[in-house]
Amino acid sequence: MNAATPTVPNLAERRIVLGVTGGIAAYKAADLTRRLLEAGAEVQVVMTAGAQEFVTPLTFQALSGRPVRTSLLDPAAEAAMGHIELARWPDLILIAPASADVIARLAHGLADDLLSTLCLATDKPIAIAPAMNRLMWANPATQANVATLVARGVQVIGPGAGAQACGEIGDGRMTEPLQIREAVAQRFGHGPLSGVKAVVTAGPTREPIDPVRFITNRSSGKMGYALAAALRALGAEVTLLSGPTSLATPAGVTRIDIETAQELLDAALQTARGAQIFVGAAAVADYRVDGVADEKIKKNDATLQLTLHRNPDVISAVREQDARLFVAGFAAETEKLEEHARGKLTRKKLDLIAANWVGRGRAFDRDDNALSVYWPGGGRELPHASKTEIARQLAALIAERFHARAAAPA
Repeated sequence: MNAATPTVPNLAERRIVLGVTGGIAAYKAADLTRRLLEAGAEVQVVMTAGAQEFVTPLTFQALSGRPVRTSLLDPAAEAAMGHIELARWPDLILIAPASADVIARLAHGLADDLLSTLCLATDKPIAIAPAMNRLMWANPATQANVATLVARGVQVIGPGAGAQACGEIGDGRMTEPLQIREAVAQRFGHGPLSGVKAVVTAGPTREPIDPVRFITNRSSGKMGYALAAALRALGAEVTLLSGPTSLATPAGVTRIDIETAQELLDAALQTARGAQIFVGAAAVADYRVDGVADEKIKKNDATLQLTLHRNPDVISAVREQDARLFVAGFAAETEKLEEHARGKLTRKKLDLIAANWVGRGRAFDRDDNALSVYWPGGGRELPHASKTEIARQLAALIAERFHARAAAPA
């Protein structure tokens, strides 16, 4: 039997600015240009000075059929404010390869060449495919810059792992052109979750003590936000229920702000009614204060006693409301990770649970993570990586289990 021919994604009439930066992986951008055109996209290539040291603009002009833009100070183009016009033209700005340098400049809002200026002057979605030495990728500065971009809604594609041009082996290889094309197509609604509505909760809740004090936890919301972006990249229509965070809403995601566990419960029950997937990634306060003071409590006594009442269990309430909904939860544990996670999976009748170790410098206040994912009859380890990459893998696994459940006999 002959192998099936891979389906070419449909990118007809999609306009893409392809930014090419300096690095040996720039040669892959030539193949990526061809692959995007093959799928029906219009491609305008913008090259940095460094990129031109590896591949000539003539190569991309021949492939794309368009003159390559290379300079911010091009008199012919800038006579009509060309960089602003170009910033408005695309459906997506895709930077592949994205060097450590351009990632840093984007994170800090610099605009010292045409490509970085386009990214600062546009309201269109941006995606990057990082490519660099493994140590450069792992450097805390690079990881912090990537996390900043993700928080602003930038899609990060890869990087992959393997042998590098420098002779080392590890994370940092640019994702292959066909995979990048697939990720781009998914962003435009051709992914495995196309037509699926998903709700994601993220961040902490705050339970007031008085008008100026509250009980909360150390959740930053980064994992939930990254997961919302990853599900959106797979084609889902995503609603994000967010506790108080400093993160920017991921591109294409609808955000609803909540503060208390009760507010989250109300929003969750309402939005879950029209959804097919619900992911509870928020760190919901287990208890609330009984009798919140109307005025600020004065520091008059040596001790202060607070009576706490247990909050409603959001994810259990969502499950009770709709037995057909695909519900995924999270478990943050300091001991007996699998035992506690699988117990929660069964007790709350979840379809999937993602568990991770917390405390002692793990998970909280970090841009990386590792997950142990369990479902009835199975499980999978997602090894230590950036939260962006972990979210991408988890989103793919959620899509896989969602479709497996849908295909299972009733």
